[in-house]
Amino acid sequence: MDDIDPQLLRVLRAVADSGSITRAAVVLGSSQPAVSQLLTRAEQRLGHALVLRGGRGATLTHAGQVLADHALHVQAALTAAREDLDAVGGLTRGRVRLAGFPSASSALVPAVLARLAATAPGVTTSYVEVEPPEALDLLRGGEVDVALTFTYVGDEVGAVPDAALVTRALGRDPLALVTPVRPGGSDPLRPAGSTVVDLASHRDARWIGGCPRCRGHLLASCASAGFTPDIVLETDNAAAVVGLVAAGLGVALLPRLALATTVIPAEVAIDPVDDDLARRVEVVVARGAERVPSVRAALDAVRSAAHLLA
Repeated sequence: MDDIDPQLLRVLRAVADSGSITRAAVVLGSSQPAVSQLLTRAEQRLGHALVLRGGRGATLTHAGQVLADHALHVQAALTAAREDLDAVGGLTRGRVRLAGFPSASSALVPAVLARLAATAPGVTTSYVEVEPPEALDLLRGGEVDVALTFTYVGDEVGAVPDAALVTRALGRDPLALVTPVRPGGSDPLRPAGSTVVDLASHRDARWIGGCPRCRGHLLASCASAGFTPDIVLETDNAAAVVGLVAAGLGVALLPRLALATTVIPAEVAIDPVDDDLARRVEVVVARGAERVPSVRAALDAVRSAAHLLA
């Protein structure tokens, strides 16, 4: 329809995400009066109320939400058209912005960016390191194009699927128990001949926690094993966790992806735990973004790096 323009969709998306016309204007680099006038004119043209204004902010009507849900799709289509026009006959121009979680930064991300540099040298890339919830927020806001995330078993319980995003599994990232090696090389807490360590055998240990989602997974995993861990230290830094364990200050669960690029001193033992505790590594894009040549190239690069999860 000629009376629905991309700017209106972006404004509605910003209002939906921020809950306020004023905050939406700041995000869009505009003024509150300009955004209000745009919405008023659009409501008059379309014959539908789009925004409910109140003292505590603004929310979208059903009609407004219907239009806002198309914002990411339309932006992806416009970006694809622009890149296709700029690079007819080959991917010679474009931009792709990636977000990823910390333990992906040292293993997966370098492989992805190197692959992109080799296969699409004309594409400008950028990367920001954030935890999965923040990465998805950046994706919804159009601030990044591709997000590397992870989920644990059970994360989907009660979660509302986001129809604006497409999630593809890359592989599993097993967890390992990181413990100090006892003097003499023997550890009475480690069952002799066992290939998988039972978390319950460390119920009396001091534990080191990680990011909020990892801490939640640790609590749930230990609860399933019949105890509550005594979490005395917390850090997101895998190297710091290993250092704390080497000093005998606690034990921890760490993903293999984080351990892959971490120096493991002789004072630290790494043992497998139940594979059901593994996390799923995923790549997420806005629905329709695969049509954008640079995003498509980035997804190809991500899939080519997925072997690092094996």
